[in-house]
Amino acid sequence: MIRIQSLNKRYGERSVLQDLNMHLAPGEFAFLQGRSGSGKSTLLKLLYRDIGDFSGQIEIAGKPIESIPKYELRRKIGVIFQSFELLERKTVFENIALAGEVVGVSHSDMVDEINRLLLRVGLQGREEAFPDQLSGGELQRVAIVRALLNRPALILADEPTGNLDSETASDIIRLLLELQAESQLAMLVVTHSDRLVAEFPSKAWKMIEGRVTANELI
Repeated sequence: MIRIQSLNKRYGERSVLQDLNMHLAPGEFAFLQGRSGSGKSTLLKLLYRDIGDFSGQIEIAGKPIESIPKYELRRKIGVIFQSFELLERKTVFENIALAGEVVGVSHSDMVDEINRLLLRVGLQGREEAFPDQLSGGELQRVAIVRALLNRPALILADEPTGNLDSETASDIIRLLLELQAESQLAMLVVTHSDRLVAEFPSKAWKMIEGRVTANELI
């Protein structure tokens, strides 16, 4: 699902990612672990094309990433952010529906899927709530549903537990693992937490100053 070969990314004279080689298979779960500033978020931004200008090769589902139209990439990839990225003046339902509207899904086609997903993550009955009425864990569950709405083949989660207490963080990773297994999608979860990687043994890369371990479990 993701194949990265000899990837380098620079900002001016500063090298942010150095000679990265990674492979995430379809239906596979993995962590990308590292401290703040190690290059993790830069890598994710390259994968969902929030930034560009790199050397090396990135393939998504067997295609060079630069050859994939952005609207198609939005269907293939769901993104979960640490800061939730929810609009305060829109309800839970409206925030989730935006993901479908961006790729042209009709409102009527989204209703059943949104309700199904909200039930699955334990948020049934919260469709009309606004973000300021939800806990941190509930906000992240809304963000997870939004990422899953278009039935992507790949989920990228950028520090999805960074704003949560340790118990809620464990609950969110457990939920992500369950959803990944149920949907058989590929999932890459970025985290700085040694505890979570130890609690949920999985394939994992360690990133240090823009370099990663090569396909090793940690």
